[in-house]
Amino acid sequence: MFDKLFQAQQKAQEIKSRLDNISVSAEAEGGKVRVVVTANKEIKEIVISDELFEDGDREQMEDLLLVALNKALTQAENVSQTEMQAATQDMFGGLGGLGNLFNK
Repeated sequence: MFDKLFQAQQKAQEIKSRLDNISVSAEAEGGKVRVVVTANKEIKEIVISDELFEDGDREQMEDLLLVALNKALTQAENVSQTEMQAATQDMFGGLGGLGNLFNK
């Protein structure tokens, strides 16, 4: 039993490390704002076009930044869930039909 728990902890750490190395990006307003986020939901980069700075519309810039951040975080969450589901299936796949017990 403890061996299975240890293996699960190791697998969780492997997944976290892998998610740190997966990046997703999202844009708003045709690329005027671009955000890069890891699959662990850590913001790595924010790029704002010079055009938005020239317009000087702070409220628009804030809104576009929120849109891009939320899109990127949603993508990161989707990648994270996919990785976790794959790991869970690997761990419980040997249990016959019980591996799908909670997916139905």
